[in-house]
Amino acid sequence: MPTIVVEVMPKAELLDPQGKAVAGALARLGQKQLTDVRIGKRFEVTVEGEVTDAVLADVQRLADEMFSNSVIEDVVSITVADSADAPAAV
Repeated sequence: MPTIVVEVMPKAELLDPQGKAVAGALARLGQKQLTDVRIGKRFEVTVEGEVTDAVLADVQRLADEMFSNSVIEDVVSITVADSADAPAAV
């Protein structure tokens, strides 16, 4: 069965406190070359049947309305995994 992967990230202009905390920890561990970390969310949705343009449109709507908070987050990608004949991205 195909899986659709939705990735959501904090808006670029907003502070990411979790990312800042991880970046600080990396610096304390001596990882000076890694200067910025942003932490987001990943949703994996399994599809019964074929992934069509209509299914991808439904997932896009859900991503915009339910998976993300449009005030502070952006849906950065929607991709199809586990299916060679499905559209690659929205």
